Amino acid sequence: MGRGEQVEIVGQTEESRERGIADEELYKLYLETLDSRYLKELLARYREELTFFIYGYVRNMEDAEDIMLEAFSVAATSKGKFSGKSSFKTWLFAIGKNQGLNFLRKNKQALPLNEDIVSSSATPDVEILKNERNKQLYEALRQINPEYRQALHLTYFEGMSNDEVALVMKKSKKQVYNLIARGKQACREALIKLGFERD
Repeated sequence: MGRGEQVEIVGQTEESRERGIADEELYKLYLETLDSRYLKELLARYREELTFFIYGYVRNMEDAEDIMLEAFSVAATSKGKFSGKSSFKTWLFAIGKNQGLNFLRKNKQALPLNEDIVSSSATPDVEILKNERNKQLYEALRQINPEYRQALHLTYFEGMSNDEVALVMKKSKKQVYNLIARGKQACREALIKLGFERD
């Protein structure tokens, strides 16, 4: 594939995924050429997902968006730090998590458990939250242990494997398995308390 073809593909997120240009390859091309189009493609792929993930920590959409950009900035200047032992997405989400936690430490904020995720109309998934059942699910998730919530979010909302979740959370695979199992149970119990009924 010639350089002209790569440039043509970079601006088209879905098409580039379909044509098999992996995130890791785009990142490698960015590091080799410092061509911002490759980084912009990665940003287009993960902007919303990473912002929503970080929002789970900081509970402020503007801060989450700023931190997401900081995470991409770290990735852009981390030549040689991506080892390839995990996927680019896993590595990027680990950076996002660390940036979010650093933000909370700097601002001496604890992870708020009672913030109403539904009330923020700026969230990328606000259309999904309009459904009453999804509101109940998000309310239940908000009430459970933050580690359970994070493990469930990465697994079910981001589609990560247990190995990838373990890398992001800096836990063993067994610990992640236990967090997911306990998180599901805690979420079920919270849903029952909220009056959730299965059809």
